[in-house]
Amino acid sequence: MEPRMFARLPPVTKALLIANVVAFLLQLVLGDATFSPFMLWPPQGFDPFSPAQNFQPWQLLTYGFLHGSLGHLFFNMLALYMFGAPLEATWGPRRFLAYWLIAIAGAGLCQMLVGWWTVSSGGQPYPTIGASGGVFGLLLAYGMLFPNQRVMLLFPPIPMKARTFVIVFGVIELMLGITGWQPGVAHFAHLGGMLFGWLVIRYWRGQPPFGGGRRPPRGPSHLRRVK
Repeated sequence: MEPRMFARLPPVTKALLIANVVAFLLQLVLGDATFSPFMLWPPQGFDPFSPAQNFQPWQLLTYGFLHGSLGHLFFNMLALYMFGAPLEATWGPRRFLAYWLIAIAGAGLCQMLVGWWTVSSGGQPYPTIGASGGVFGLLLAYGMLFPNQRVMLLFPPIPMKARTFVIVFGVIELMLGITGWQPGVAHFAHLGGMLFGWLVIRYWRGQPPFGGGRRPPRGPSHLRRVK
């Protein structure tokens, strides 16, 4: 990313990019074990005096700033750059930040259910890290706000409408989550980010299940579709 392009990014998108990169560099320097209390662990009982490898409430947000590899970080940050900037320009910084954090936390809640079921079935507890839940929330929002905008897949490089892009990715994630064909990836967290993102947008629009007659808030930050 060129310095000029980075300088022109909206403030929250830029801050999130910096925060994730800094957190990854700290992981490399200090080691993953140092950040174990900030990874998302399945619920096994709340113990505030033993946060490592045990669920703590703050993990629903902090796990979204940690990554397992450079490739993991790169693709998440590329998606944040591509889809976060236009969404923040549409919603404004506060609403965009709220959406991102809700998508991260919602994805974490869904992944906690999966982790709890795994542990209850005799499996070993494992942590979840990565901003992918927030990224999939952004994909969902981009497809809803800019449904006819053309986006390009990386592998393979196929152009398609944003709405189609979101549907395809959602179906793929659901299939991979149910079948277990790609272990080690939190597919239901990705779907959780999309689900909670969809609920937030429905709430902002005053649409069911949150009522059908509420008028959208006034001002430049309200949700609007850009042609």
